[in-house]
Amino acid sequence: MSGFVLNQYMIHYKTKEEIELIRQSSLLVSKTLTEVAKLIRPGISTFELDQFAEQFIRDNGATPSFKGYQDFPYACCMSVNDAVVHGFPTKEPLKDGDIVSVDVGAYKNGFHGDSAYTFAVGNISPEVKQLLKVTKESLYKGIEKAVHGNRVGDIAYAIQHYTEREHGYGVVRELVGHGLGRKLHEEPQVPNYGKRGTLAKLKEQMVIAIEPMINLGTKNIYYDKDGWTIKTEDGKPAAHYEHTICVQRGKADILSSFAEIEAAERANPNLCSDY
Repeated sequence: MSGFVLNQYMIHYKTKEEIELIRQSSLLVSKTLTEVAKLIRPGISTFELDQFAEQFIRDNGATPSFKGYQDFPYACCMSVNDAVVHGFPTKEPLKDGDIVSVDVGAYKNGFHGDSAYTFAVGNISPEVKQLLKVTKESLYKGIEKAVHGNRVGDIAYAIQHYTEREHGYGVVRELVGHGLGRKLHEEPQVPNYGKRGTLAKLKEQMVIAIEPMINLGTKNIYYDKDGWTIKTEDGKPAAHYEHTICVQRGKADILSSFAEIEAAERANPNLCSDY
């Protein structure tokens, strides 16, 4: 779940034991997204998917991180088409051509995991396929910069340069990635735009969620009437991918995983995976 820009407070560095507990929670989120990927099809509602995800998390000895967080009423953020993030699950059935960002958190053994993935239902346009491809690639470009000695601005710049400057997409300014651990949202904030060499210094054993939120058109957004769902101002689709990672020397340690999610995506005939 993306964080809003807040006043800074202390960064909490994690022990190796704590990092492994965060990995367990993060991999449970990945497994939850994998199971959701198996179910997505035209005709199913995001409300049904949310109910399933919540039960899966609880059946695995965890609790949904998002449910009740600042009064958010669901286990997952389900953001369809022009919804960027924080979408409420609804009983409206998904249809061919929809894209849906599924953002999930799980809390287990005192620590949170957080990850998100955007799925394409059936046949989508080439321009939307390109949006998904570039947004996912930008996540890994950001992760490449998440190493000891760099700064958060290096992550932000890498994502913005690839999505906005190279591809002309809109990078949401009002929402950011974040640190996480015992709390769902910790410092540092991790924006998807910015200047190299700026913001908090990255150090070993810092755990952060990196999550590009990229719009096909304008970067401008607005709140829907539910007070949570954030939509693109021009009504064009948005994509969202998120990994929980641990900063290390040389190369970041990705604590969540897309491997099983992508395998389920390829195996589901109702999902588009050729992007």
